[in-house]
Amino acid sequence: MDENKDLELDEELNNIIVLNDENGEEVQFEFLDLVEYEQEEYVILLPITNEGEEDLGEVVILKVEETESEDEESYVSVDDEETLNQVFEIFKEKFKDEFNFVDEE
Repeated sequence: MDENKDLELDEELNNIIVLNDENGEEVQFEFLDLVEYEQEEYVILLPITNEGEEDLGEVVILKVEETESEDEESYVSVDDEETLNQVFEIFKEKFKDEFNFVDEE
């Protein structure tokens, strides 16, 4: 078996986060970045479709909350539109050379 292929697969799997949606169903996301904004941390996630390919649509931004366990994190949705926009702008600036961002107008 090709060791380089295994390494690529392992690195890809390490970026996958599985969360439960409001219906209790598991949804897979690719972890793209962790952004700090106003002393809070936010994760930028890209939904993965059922076919195992990345969805080329919108990213998901969730706020990181501490839990009692040091090994676990909790993610909560962000309702403040201004915070979401600012976090996304930071993300876009960091990755402007790696992603092709499309502005919806």
